[in-house]
This record gives sequence, C-alpha cells and structure tokens, in this order.
Amino acid sequence: MSKLVNVAAGVIRAPDGRFLLGRRAPGTFYPGYWEFPGGKVEGGESPAMALARELHEELGIIVDECWPWLVREHHYEHARVRLHFFEVPRWHGEVNDHVHSELAWALAEESVCEPMLPANGPIFKALRLPRFIGITHAAEIGIEPQLKALEAAFASGLECVQIREPGMNEAALGRFAAEVSARAREHRAIVLINASPQLAQRLGVDGVQLNSRALMQCERRPNLEWVGASCHDREQLERAARLGVDFALLGPVRETTTHPAARGIGWQRFTELASGLPMPIVALGGLGVDDWLAARSAGAHGIAAIRGAWRSAGRYPR
Repeated sequence: MSKLVNVAAGVIRAPDGRFLLGRRAPGTFYPGYWEFPGGKVEGGESPAMALARELHEELGIIVDECWPWLVREHHYEHARVRLHFFEVPRWHGEVNDHVHSELAWALAEESVCEPMLPANGPIFKALRLPRFIGITHAAEIGIEPQLKALEAAFASGLECVQIREPGMNEAALGRFAAEVSARAREHRAIVLINASPQLAQRLGVDGVQLNSRALMQCERRPNLEWVGASCHDREQLERAARLGVDFALLGPVRETTTHPAARGIGWQRFTELASGLPMPIVALGGLGVDDWLAARSAGAHGIAAIRGAWRSAGRYPR
C-alpha cells in the first residue's frame, strides 16, 4: 500500500475574487499541470502551520488568516495524498514564485488553466458554491410575500435558494418552483428543491437538497448538477461524502423556531463534526449574515438561513 502523505494547499484570494494557481515545473511529478500552491506537512507541523511555511517559501507571502475548508484524498502512482485545503482570505507581501514555471489568477467559472492536477480539479466546483443559501418559507409568510422577498434578495446579491415547502402538494410546489426559477434565471442564481430527485428533475431546477432520511436511503448520487444533503451528525456527513454530494448543510447551530425541539450544537461541535470532509459544509440553524465570520472560523463554507435570509438583503457574503 502506498504511504500516506499529508499536504496543505491554499486557495489564495485576490480582492476581486480570483485565486492563485501555479504550474508545476519540469522535473517534478505531473510537470505542466496546474495546482493550488502548498506543500508537504512535515513532522511536528499542523496543516495550517505547513501552509504558512510553504506559501512563504514558495511565494514569499505571509499568511495573515487561513480558514480550514476541505480534506480530500487522491491515489497517485507514487503516493496516497491527503490534501488539506485552506482558504486564505488575508495575506501580505509581493508574490514572488520560487517553484512553479508559471502563475495565474483564475475564477472558478473559468477553465483557462488546463490541465489541472487530478486531486485539485474537483475544487473548482466547490469554489462555485455560493456562500449564502436562502431557504423559502412561503407556507408561513405567503407565496406573494415570499416571491417579493426573493426578488429583493436576488437583486441584492443572493446567489442560491432552496425551495423548502413541505406543506405544499406537488401541483402547488410545481407552480411555486416555476415562479422562483423564473426570478432566479434573471440573476443566474442556483435553485435547489428540498424534495425527491425525481421531482427536482421534472421541475427542471438546478439541484436537489436531500433531507437526512432521503440521504440515508439514497444508493447513488442523483443525476443533477447540484446535490446537497441535510445532516445532523457525523454518520450522515460521512454518508453524504461517500455519495459524492456537492455540499452538506449541518445544524442546527442554534435553536430555531422551525425545529424548536432540536438543541443547537454550537460552533465548537460544528467544527468537530465538519472537520476532515471532502465537500463544503454549510452552517444552518438560527443564523444570519452577522454570523459569517464565526461560521468561517468554525470551518463552514457558508451559511443557510430561512428567516435570516430575507433580513439580509444587500449584505450577502461572497
């Protein structure tokens, strides 16, 4: 069996949202392939410590802040690599590369840097996942007020909505989904539905949000562009990872009026449950835009909210 090598890699952000990629130099494994900068975790180092050291040695920059994000494994011919990905939102210094043959700043929507190192390629889709997901509650506030709230939210930067209306019958849900999708298309926003994958496909939305029961019964990843899973414990999160979902919601972080009987897990427990997983984890439960920094520090990719989503127009994180 190949030895396991721990590697730290950084998604280094520029103010305009682009991130840095490096092209592997001749004489290395996979020469000419693009990768996220980073390197091997040495003995006695944490992945975060290794990342800071490697980025200083490779690029000459100082990491001011890094957030744990994903952990993915890949089997190469020479080794089994466990990649600890961090987002690096704040750093300083002039980029002066010492190991790559070329550097490039890219956006997740672009595919200008090809070929990508195999273990790095799937990261692009994770980077496309919006940081804030609004969840509908039209049955509570009314369909027209919900649609008006959606219009305002999309206009002010909301990039993803989950339709969650367990009280609607299929016909009503179809009509509501059509109204939501029409408004989302104007702003190129993602529409998910908390329903069966079959219904999601029939309605033509972008993806499905599997509830925890559907997740545990699902045998293979649904054939939709976006697949999310709602999770409450580590067993469900690991099931979601094996299924190959694009992201998971984890909570409730705090007590909510939607699920008053469920105790909030808090940020410390959130971090424990979310660590070491290969897909983005989105925090859920009694949260809003003001919880963004706490969520990121706890290892969350972003936040999902019901009531908090519609009070946050104009302040959605990116």
